Amino acid sequence: MGDKEIHQLNKKHLKRDYATDVLSFNMNEELPDGRYYLGDVIVNLDKASTQALENHQSLEQEVARLVEHGVKHLLGVHHEGDS
Repeated sequence: MGDKEIHQLNKKHLKRDYATDVLSFNMNEELPDGRYYLGDVIVNLDKASTQALENHQSLEQEVARLVEHGVKHLLGVHHEGDS
């Protein structure tokens, strides 16, 4: 998704009034078929494109970095100061 959509999600669910590069929504539930649903990772392609250029890497590399970052949040690794 892009800046506008992720901004809306960030504001609605996390009370943060800005667009971010990645959001993670933790679900932690077992599905009826026995698989485990960790959650969702949403990447902002507008920010990923800009950051890829700034970091001199491909869009694919930047998206992979953001997905990794989001999955770490789902696994319980957070920024200093996060609750």
